[in-house]
Amino acid sequence: MKQKILLFLQSLLLLVGLLLALAGWLQRGALERPLQVSAEQLIEVPVGATPGGVLNRLQREQVLQDAFWLRLYWRFNLQGQALHSGEYRLTAGMTAADLLALWQRGEVVQYNLALIEGWSFKQVRAALAAQDKLSQSVAGLSNEQLMAKLGRPGENPEGRFFADTYRYVRGMGDIDLLKQALTRMDQVLAQQWAERDPSVPYSEPYQALIMASLIEKETGVPAERDEIAGVFLRRLKIGMLLQTDPTVIYGMGERYTGNLTRANLREPSAYNTYLNPGLPPSPIALVGRAAIYAALHPKAGKSLYFVARGDGSHVFSADLEAHNRAVFEYQLKRRADYRSSPAKPDSQKDSQ
Repeated sequence: MKQKILLFLQSLLLLVGLLLALAGWLQRGALERPLQVSAEQLIEVPVGATPGGVLNRLQREQVLQDAFWLRLYWRFNLQGQALHSGEYRLTAGMTAADLLALWQRGEVVQYNLALIEGWSFKQVRAALAAQDKLSQSVAGLSNEQLMAKLGRPGENPEGRFFADTYRYVRGMGDIDLLKQALTRMDQVLAQQWAERDPSVPYSEPYQALIMASLIEKETGVPAERDEIAGVFLRRLKIGMLLQTDPTVIYGMGERYTGNLTRANLREPSAYNTYLNPGLPPSPIALVGRAAIYAALHPKAGKSLYFVARGDGSHVFSADLEAHNRAVFEYQLKRRADYRSSPAKPDSQKDSQ
């Protein structure tokens, strides 16, 4: 009897061993089998998806075979491994093992969205809405509702987001990208404020941000930013109007069609720095680190005026007589190719 039981157990162990060997062989075959992909394609892993669910879907779509063995492999070898949502790039010749390795590494396809210096918040919203890979949630919100959703109720969104290139994956929310840009601005502004020139007259970082936006809209020439800042701050210190065209243009909104007239300069507006002393009530554009640095480190000097040459640079003058000569030379005798600042992608070209 004992001999029969021993023989039975030996047979059972042999059978189990054969089955395990067969399972291992089938699993290796499933892993090494090429995916049914003849050209590059993207597959999406939605938020909350499980490896088993995605493998079953890919088998239904005839991208792979033997989803059962691949599910078992993940369960017993990669238990606890996070499956990152997003898109994964498949190429011809890839095997199922290559796909699982992509999942392990979380190599999701990433996209770029550039928020450009000089953009208005309206342009930022348009750029977000144009990203079909982003999950859209703010399109129907007013600016006030959007800022409340970001945890900043009552704040003006203009200029609050740092101009930079942001990376995102399919399914990421537009509100999440805005949070990144908002947090980035908070960090950069705080760091720059802590290292500011002690002579600057701002009472808070927000004033420096407003000034940075004026600098950004006035010039695209990096070497001029601190000199523009110097002019504006000297004007503020002696109670002189800033008289900067971009603020008037911003206050006009949709009414501005590319031509700023003398009548426009006399129109009452909270942003008309030809009529109102001091800084405008908010930034007028997105800025990057360079404009913030210039606002907090103005160039010393005596110039109180500047006028665009027409090639993107400016002539700076310390007195009105010299300024008027420069205006006659560069404004009243404009060339056909005149421009106030170097061309920048998607940025407005404002007259000085």
